[in-house]
Amino acid sequence: MAYSVDYELSDDDENIHNAWDNSLDPILTVEPGEVVRFECRDAVDGQVDMETTAAEFGEVSFDPVHPLTGPVYVEGAEPGDVLAVELLNLEHKGWGYTGFMPGDMGLGLLPEDFEESGYHAWELDGDTGHFVNDIEVPLHPFPGTIGNAPAADGEHDTLPPRDVGGNMDVKHMTAGSTVYLPVEVAGALFSTGDCHAAQGDGEVCVTGIEAPMFVTARFDVRTDMDISQPQFESDHPYTPTGADEPMYATTGIADDLMVATKKAIRHMIDHLEAERGLTRGEAYILCSAIVDLKISEVVDAPNWTVTAYVPESIFP
Repeated sequence: MAYSVDYELSDDDENIHNAWDNSLDPILTVEPGEVVRFECRDAVDGQVDMETTAAEFGEVSFDPVHPLTGPVYVEGAEPGDVLAVELLNLEHKGWGYTGFMPGDMGLGLLPEDFEESGYHAWELDGDTGHFVNDIEVPLHPFPGTIGNAPAADGEHDTLPPRDVGGNMDVKHMTAGSTVYLPVEVAGALFSTGDCHAAQGDGEVCVTGIEAPMFVTARFDVRTDMDISQPQFESDHPYTPTGADEPMYATTGIADDLMVATKKAIRHMIDHLEAERGLTRGEAYILCSAIVDLKISEVVDAPNWTVTAYVPESIFP
């Protein structure tokens, strides 16, 4: 994919913000068709590194969280239009991390199962992330947070996603994808950050493989589209290797989708502990980085089925 970068935005303080706010002055104005390379900080803004311990990770501050690079004003974008963001390239800086917080913070899918925090610093080598026990996770980098400023005035927390995008954590928004974002304010005021080198569908422990990264994107304004929430096109494969491959799956069955989801992941943690020699904390982290959750059925009332899949190819 041939392209040339028109603008580069560093992760210097003047280019970073930590809340969605349509009153922020844009740090850059671009024309449709132009390409911007964003340097993005990690999700907790440099509070951790390769030497951080699990206990230290449990003490990181979430005030603020999600440093975002932007906002960028796109000429011609008006409320009711759609901003097309073509993701051209994503580059990690050689390291990342996955961790979960102490259970009393109530974060992640299973806070009641893990009283103390957990942390793994990943060495990222090209397209591979290295875990314990010689487990290797294939990397497919994407921006966890990608969106426009909302129409509602004031500061808005970056944690929940919104109609205009934000912290969606969709792992298939990789290089080669085009993300379509509703525009609610003039110029769209686009920002991105919170990049992940890899993630399982569900991001169950509350982090993917969080990593500082560069995101290169081309912008266009679509006046012929009418969408109320983000949509995207992607040729990203739905399996880690990009081909059909052996999987091991656990199911969760319950009359509530969240309860079924928790059961599916608990059963997968049991499997990884018993069959792959991981601690329960290590298994929880691996689930967040590579295990994919899928809703298998929502029609056989009163119980619904959620399935968790782990690819066998990651194990030595």
